[in-house]
Amino acid sequence: MPIEEKKQISKNGHNFLLENREKMSISGVIDVDIFNPDMIVAQTEMGMLTVKGSDLHINKLNLEASELIIEGEIESCAYSDKSVNVGSNLLSKIFK
Repeated sequence: MPIEEKKQISKNGHNFLLENREKMSISGVIDVDIFNPDMIVAQTEMGMLTVKGSDLHINKLNLEASELIIEGEIESCAYSDKSVNVGSNLLSKIFK
């Protein structure tokens, strides 16, 4: 990948705070790709962040301020540098 195509990290960076596995505050959010009660996938300045759990909902999303607040029963968080193809995930769920 050419240098000019790499994403530049803002001066604010990226952080998340998990409180009692029930509330997660995330900064450095660029976009939310997938949202359902079991999984939220967000593009952050440090890569894709996948949050899995149950009864998940977005309490606050402010892309101008790069903020996301998730509430629900949070079971796991994982980072990936790969982007998510929403269409392929939908098809894989249908044909399981």
